[in-house]
Amino acid sequence: MPRKSWREALATYANPATLALLLLGFAAGLPYMLVFSTLSVWLREAGVARETIGFASLIGLAYAFKWVWAPMLDQWRLPLLGKLGRRRSWLVLSQALVAIGLIGMASYDPQTHLSSLIALAVLVAFASATQDIAVDAYRLEILGDEHQAALAAAYMTGYRVAALLATAGALYFAEGFGSTAKDYQFSAWTGTYMLFALLMLPGLLTSIWMREPPAPPHINVAPPKHGFFHQLLAISAVIVLIIAVPTMFIQFYQSDLVPMLLGDVSMQELLYSDRAFLRAMLYSTLACVCASGLFWGGLAPVLKTAAARYGFFHQLLSVLLLIILLIAVPAMVTQFYESDLMLLFQGQVSLQDLLYYDRAFLRALLYTLLTGLSISSLFWGGMAPVLTPINDFIVRYRWQALLLLSLIATYRLSDTVMGVMANVFYIDQGFTKEQIASVSKVFGLVMTLLGAGVGGLLIVRFGIMPILLIGATASAATNLMFMLLVGMGPHLNMLIVTISCDNFSAGLATSAFVAYLSSLTNLKFSATQYALLSSIMLLLPRLIGGYSGVMVESLGYAHFFLATALMGIPTLLLIIIQWRRDKRQPNGDAPVAPVERA
Repeated sequence: MPRKSWREALATYANPATLALLLLGFAAGLPYMLVFSTLSVWLREAGVARETIGFASLIGLAYAFKWVWAPMLDQWRLPLLGKLGRRRSWLVLSQALVAIGLIGMASYDPQTHLSSLIALAVLVAFASATQDIAVDAYRLEILGDEHQAALAAAYMTGYRVAALLATAGALYFAEGFGSTAKDYQFSAWTGTYMLFALLMLPGLLTSIWMREPPAPPHINVAPPKHGFFHQLLAISAVIVLIIAVPTMFIQFYQSDLVPMLLGDVSMQELLYSDRAFLRAMLYSTLACVCASGLFWGGLAPVLKTAAARYGFFHQLLSVLLLIILLIAVPAMVTQFYESDLMLLFQGQVSLQDLLYYDRAFLRALLYTLLTGLSISSLFWGGMAPVLTPINDFIVRYRWQALLLLSLIATYRLSDTVMGVMANVFYIDQGFTKEQIASVSKVFGLVMTLLGAGVGGLLIVRFGIMPILLIGATASAATNLMFMLLVGMGPHLNMLIVTISCDNFSAGLATSAFVAYLSSLTNLKFSATQYALLSSIMLLLPRLIGGYSGVMVESLGYAHFFLATALMGIPTLLLIIIQWRRDKRQPNGDAPVAPVERA
């Protein structure tokens, strides 16, 4: 990417797409907080048990695995709404579902209809995650690489403002409407969530108003071969199979089938008294009906692979298969570990003992069967939609893909691992909750947005790689300021300076990193590849961040902050290596994708 003048750099923020990303970022930030921290406060205020609130947080898995169904957004234009275009149709659908879901949540009191409220929160989370995929894809396709940092800064500004409004603002509204920890009022939370459903309107109008980015030439938007009811039958049968087959094994496992085979109980007792066995027979019947020859014709939309393009339900099948793999593989390893399989190899138990009495071993066999079916040659055709974008990335970059993935996986390692323990450190250091909230919300938010804006400007002026290096260096170096704060006690001014510098560098680094990830994606698979790369970005930091408490206990805060700063060194080396390689590329900033950007 060639360098430009300061005037040209500032002009990138004057593009109409920048305003669109600002409003889309606002629409993306609202639902994320309303189904997490704000919902937790609502549930607790309503008297819901902490254990239940903890389980409700699993709603966040929708965001963690959004890359799984991202191929559907790359390959399919929605019917009816499709007149708006491939990207805008998904945006309008997801934003409408978020608004409808928030209105539905406002209608159910957790004291009397908790299950309905959680179900609607799940709908909002999935619709919100889908909106995130569509916004990222729209941003990648609407303008070229030189504008990506400015677009990311605008998106981040809207997102952070909405997140603040949906947390602190929502609690303020709920209390203003009359609900407090001592005097819970459902009507106050109803008014709050209805208000935020209304605040989705600017984003929805933006999606309708803005222009659709040009679609890559490979996208085939012809109507599907199979009719609507045929498709509906097919997807219903697949979903029943996905649910019925593992449930059938579980119910057989929980029944007295093995004691009956051993002669301890009779068949009559099994049929009349064993509810688990009866449920197993029901699920067996459902599975057989769906998998029978009568239904193979009905399953044609999801089982027949088209070489030219992937239909909507072929996409959905690939998503379901990938979800099974993500669940089955770790569960298989865990169950084999908990079983007595090693004792079998050591000769202490027999295979018959394992098959009859070791429930962990039987569960491991079930997950092995599911894994084998999902990765068998029969299903590779079904997995094609989710494997093709991954294969494209590897084919384009070959061995260099390892270098790129290493850089992506470690770029946010230093500040993410430190951030896990930041609030705990503030409390242990002696700062009050009011001080922490005011400094992190006010100075932190302002400096993050300022850093993102400056990053977008500098990237247009000097290119991506220099700012990527500066952002990584600053993110690691600011951890040393926390180390200095350890010996100063609750020094408020030092806290303000530290958080300001840390958040500014985080905003700058995020801007540069989003621009770099954008330059790596192929527009044929923009939604899928960006969702996948951004997931890889947080995977290793979150895994190591889970041990941050152990690190603090063994090292102390000062050495912990030093260790997190040192974690940034490998990233700096990877950036320098990649920068030197990019200088040998024809256009100087990133390897050239095979599809030109608009």
